[in-house]
Amino acid sequence: MTANCILERVNETRSTNDDLLERWRAGQLIDPVARIAHKQTAGKGRVGRAWLANPEDSICFSLAFPFKRSPAQLTGLSLVVGLAVVAGIAQASGLNEQALHHAGLRLKWPNDLLLNNAKLGGILIEGGQSKPQEPTWMIVGVGLNIRNAAFIESSLGGGQKVGALDQILGASTKLPDTEYLWLKLITSFGDHFKNFDQHGFEFYREQWGTWDAYQDQAVCISGAGKESIYGTAKGVDQTGALLLQQENKTVAIHAGDVSLRVQS
Repeated sequence: MTANCILERVNETRSTNDDLLERWRAGQLIDPVARIAHKQTAGKGRVGRAWLANPEDSICFSLAFPFKRSPAQLTGLSLVVGLAVVAGIAQASGLNEQALHHAGLRLKWPNDLLLNNAKLGGILIEGGQSKPQEPTWMIVGVGLNIRNAAFIESSLGGGQKVGALDQILGASTKLPDTEYLWLKLITSFGDHFKNFDQHGFEFYREQWGTWDAYQDQAVCISGAGKESIYGTAKGVDQTGALLLQQENKTVAIHAGDVSLRVQS
């Protein structure tokens, strides 16, 4: 996708997502734009949470992409982004996806990458449609830990296990150059987004299931101001909603201000 995607590299900014969101709101986006920053001073995760990353140890970037689908037809996009990141890592590292799976790489619904249950990366999606019949511009932000997981974990103050790409590759495989990794991720995003725009999440549903970190596990789902919901994770439906099996029913949980964790 890099042929028709504008590539922007900056040393420092508050948030690459905010940079591209501002342009979308001003009607300045025409072609896809990928923006990467060596350092983000106000990087963010979901629900306004801060995203903490050390510039030398992580890659943080955003991609603004125009979809033909309406916002309501883009459910499951965060799951597709996870698959695109997996594919991009495989292409950049020279490993196949099966090897990454064997190493413990998994996807956590709806927007995290895990490595043996430790957080490897996160996904933030913002944007929308200004007017009917216009493209739906989605700003996809990705933060991915590359090395020094222990140091990143200590910087977070405990409570969050952290993984890094070098733990997957091991000593025998050289870490990909950050620029090379970024370009492979962008290319992977373009391929996945075009298929998703044409076919919807159903096209990727089975594939996502092979990477599901919590399949058949007892989980707890909590949300701001709501009571926690308990059940057994049973994959996702054709829209990307999480299927939660309870005693006598299956409930579909849609992505939003929710947190998913294994029951303790």
